[in-house]
Amino acid sequence: MSAVRLGGHLKELRIHLCQTGKQSAGVREFIQKTYVSIKKENPNFPILIRECSGIQPCIWARYDKGVERRTALTNLTAEDVLNTVKQLAK
Repeated sequence: MSAVRLGGHLKELRIHLCQTGKQSAGVREFIQKTYVSIKKENPNFPILIRECSGIQPCIWARYDKGVERRTALTNLTAEDVLNTVKQLAK
């Protein structure tokens, strides 16, 4: 896995997922396989994980001046979720 550097204009990531839903399977796998290494690379960067039964998975990115962007993660693979995080960090 390539390093993911977070910061700059990006101020926070919030990942919303269902603990058991099939649509969130890739997000759960992403968290299990990738979250720790991303957090080690970015120890002071806020990455919030919110679980709620029955919701569609998505990621919210907060940027400078309170600008927020929501991206759906429904039925994505763990690799797709990682690529989405990389895109939001650019």
